[in-house]
Amino acid sequence: MSSVAEQDATSSESQAFDGLRIRSLTKSFGAFTAVQDLDLDVPRGSFFALLGPSGCGKTTTLRMVAGLETPTSGTITLANQDITWKKPYQRPVNTVFQSYALFPHLDIYENVAFGLRRRKSSDVDTHVREMLELVELESQARKRPAQLSGGQQQRVALARALINKPEVLLLDEPLGALDLKLRRAMQIELKRIQVDVGLTFIHVTHDQEEAMTMADTVAVMNKGIIEQMGAPDELYENPRSTFVANFLGQSNLIDGTIKSRNGDLVTVDMHGIDVSVPAARTHTDSDRGWVGIRPEKVLIGEVGEELDAPGNTIPGGVVTDASFVGVSTQYLVRMPWGQELQIFEQNTGRRRLFHVGEKVELSWRPEYAFLLDISQDAHAGQDEAVS
Repeated sequence: MSSVAEQDATSSESQAFDGLRIRSLTKSFGAFTAVQDLDLDVPRGSFFALLGPSGCGKTTTLRMVAGLETPTSGTITLANQDITWKKPYQRPVNTVFQSYALFPHLDIYENVAFGLRRRKSSDVDTHVREMLELVELESQARKRPAQLSGGQQQRVALARALINKPEVLLLDEPLGALDLKLRRAMQIELKRIQVDVGLTFIHVTHDQEEAMTMADTVAVMNKGIIEQMGAPDELYENPRSTFVANFLGQSNLIDGTIKSRNGDLVTVDMHGIDVSVPAARTHTDSDRGWVGIRPEKVLIGEVGEELDAPGNTIPGGVVTDASFVGVSTQYLVRMPWGQELQIFEQNTGRRRLFHVGEKVELSWRPEYAFLLDISQDAHAGQDEAVS
């Protein structure tokens, strides 16, 4: 049993946190559990992304925060208020959907003003014009939604949600209906708007680039749980599971046996070749693991060539595929143990291209490698990943 002092400390901690706090949140649909015992803290004023494949539970989580789904168990607090069972209109949140859900019979000005007029707010004109300026649509104020592009409609939906000054803005795949070029432009625009208004944005997406471009913190969800959470660069550089390693970008995962653990370095026998992995990037306690290395961290060279990556040199490779994709050349290299490794080499013009059938050696710096638990599926996350 906890002491009174411990209970008071827990209560004080809860009161001190004014962002979104989720505890033990579960949602089941019959025998299927969409979200399982989820704990999550989203600091006030941050841009937070829930990233994962279809069916992972991210949208269900968002809908429970919005009040559109009722939790099976658990609690949701926002700005120190328990909102777990409140109706959607009682919550200080607004949601922007992929479909925008604009009113086609109202012009842009009246779409943005709608929430203020319902609440009979004062000085509607000033607030609407401020919002239209924020989303750079002042000149479009008297047009109907059908007269605007997809990106402009998206910005109207944002302005309509933001004008209500919610504690949290929920974004449910908001850029999914846009083409690639416009989607990338809107990623930058969304981040700019979030920084300008200083509100908490929670963005649900299955697109890794979208999450990494905009979010301060990314939570990678899989099968109703959070696999890993952190800053985008932390998740990418130091994944803790094969799912995260494969879903967030691409990874080479190579079977290895741990030979020694000495201080900050772990030595692994990788098919007869000793390679080193930092202890801080080693996420297994067993004597075997998956040695992980990102394709762009691997250097490729001629047999005997001195590569600028002292520590891990892997001989005996043969190029089986070479694809020129503009900014880089992407190679597949078959290793002596039969596995094909991916290498992405930037096209700086300083290196010659290698051709199919050429013998090559590979190398990488030990500090770029990571080691994952051998019990995990080396292919987890590959089929769901979206580039």
